Amino acid sequence: MVVVFVLVAVAVFALLAGVHRYVWRRLIGDTTEKGSLARRVGTVAAFVLPLLSVGAFMSSRAGFPFWLQQVLAWPGYMWLAALLYLTLALLVGEAVRPLLRRLLARRARVDGRAPADQAAVTTVAAAEPDSVPDGGGSTRTDVAPRTETPAPSVADPSRRLFVARTVGGAAALAGLGTVGYGTYGVLRGPRTKRITVPLAGLPRSAHGFRIAVVSDIHLGPILGRAHTRRIVDAINATNSDLVAVVGDLVDGSVADLGSAAEPLAGLEARHGSYFVTGNHEYFSGAAEWVDHVRELGLHPLENARVEIAGFDLAGVNDVAGESEGQGPDFARALGDRDRSRASVLLAHQPVVIDEAVEYGVGLQLSGHTHGGQLWPGNLLAELANPTVAGYERYGDTQLYVSRGAGAWGPPVRVGAPSDITVVELASPQA
Repeated sequence: MVVVFVLVAVAVFALLAGVHRYVWRRLIGDTTEKGSLARRVGTVAAFVLPLLSVGAFMSSRAGFPFWLQQVLAWPGYMWLAALLYLTLALLVGEAVRPLLRRLLARRARVDGRAPADQAAVTTVAAAEPDSVPDGGGSTRTDVAPRTETPAPSVADPSRRLFVARTVGGAAALAGLGTVGYGTYGVLRGPRTKRITVPLAGLPRSAHGFRIAVVSDIHLGPILGRAHTRRIVDAINATNSDLVAVVGDLVDGSVADLGSAAEPLAGLEARHGSYFVTGNHEYFSGAAEWVDHVRELGLHPLENARVEIAGFDLAGVNDVAGESEGQGPDFARALGDRDRSRASVLLAHQPVVIDEAVEYGVGLQLSGHTHGGQLWPGNLLAELANPTVAGYERYGDTQLYVSRGAGAWGPPVRVGAPSDITVVELASPQA
């Protein structure tokens, strides 16, 4: 196992080193002169930025002071997002590069011929005739052409530099612009979505019951109290009957992030707010966080069930809790319930949908995937999850997966906007 881990680590390191080398070459090496200030600054950044990224990842695991985690997080995580989209943009530029070179070369040939032809005509017209006897009593007029050297075309090295700067500049604009827009989407706060889900067994009295689903808030060194406040305000604006916080609330300890979570005490819903753990809670002290959210007025569902407005609301711990003997226990949460009643299950990861089907759950509400967060990350998320985002049916069980309201690592989302979803339950009797 150790050997496999080392080999994987070496492969990842080699890949990252190669990508950084490629980005440096295209953005710095090909576009700047040796010894220039721009090249020196770009080369230093090529070494410092990946070190900051490693530091950002290791800081929380190594127990660095929280202020140092915050210092490392912004540049370290942002560089990872920038690296991804700079690399993608530069790869697209590889297809454009030869086309631009050929276009410039053709243009240089055309520009080089026109002055030469024109110069030849002008020289002939302007030449002074020389009269030379032809031996037969008459004279022959000879025109002595003057030769002029046409203006030199753009040299190949100049064309290469122009192409490198054009493609590199366009790639930098596209890559960094994408990251900037994705960051704005996270810091602006999640948008509210609404869906209606018919739920078997739901009584007519509960028709139209609204559950505000929020997951993956990811409070941490970057997203803090202001982020929580935006989410609470957005949820309260929905005027929902119940709030479901479906895991990955935090990336850090209660000591560091307890104050950042405090706005959750302001959540408003007629039937209360409920919470289940996500995998990141088990990296951050799950037991302490369960106690803390309870103090804030939320109701943790640790493999437990409550009856609300004519249906069963159940919650299971995240699968990451198995390492602490606190994993999901479906038998405890759902084993003795009346299956004729409607049921809603809160479970952080959609991968437990098979157990939900086995226990006759009507609707499972999940998060975890972030919808991929950074395109094309959705392709990887599809390999590990039955549903990446949105609504799907699995037999008689329905699954809805939220993209989440925050972000993990880089505070950037591309192709997977953050959301809060209001799930309106519909009774078949209505």
